Amino acid sequence: CDGFERCARGTPLALTARGSRLVLRETRMQIGVDTQRAVESKRAFIIDSDDISAMALQFMLADELEVNVVTCSAEAIDRAQGLALDVILLGASVIEAEGAAVVTRLQAALPGVPVIACGPAGDPGIAQVLGLGARSAIVRPYKVEAVRQRVNAQIGRRAVLTIPVVLG
Repeated sequence: CDGFERCARGTPLALTARGSRLVLRETRMQIGVDTQRAVESKRAFIIDSDDISAMALQFMLADELEVNVVTCSAEAIDRAQGLALDVILLGASVIEAEGAAVVTRLQAALPGVPVIACGPAGDPGIAQVLGLGARSAIVRPYKVEAVRQRVNAQIGRRAVLTIPVVLG
């Protein structure tokens, strides 16, 4: 790809000068990302056959994590072999298609990896997987801050604390 187009993945490119060389690099939009978190190597799998939900979650997390999107639990288990996986976001469409027992299969195949259920509020499948061992839930409509907060809590990141300073 060249500096005037997007590469095959659709990522915008930037052409910058470094000394006497021109460097072509990918650019990413980062929304409220702590610099330390942007350089950590944490990996998340989003297992969701609903493309819109999966892409929304991927967009919200891509600046802080390496995010892989798969459409079924079997594909996630296959792709996770040999990888250090930190968290799984399990979509309501997969829970509906594979049953609530999908969470126990994921926990057996990937022990110690927290599972977060994602879907509409009041979804009975979400309640079932929470009863079977999912650690948390993220309900739609998804909000960037809420999604990042839930994921960060499950992967052991501390919350960023801000203390307002009042002058006067």
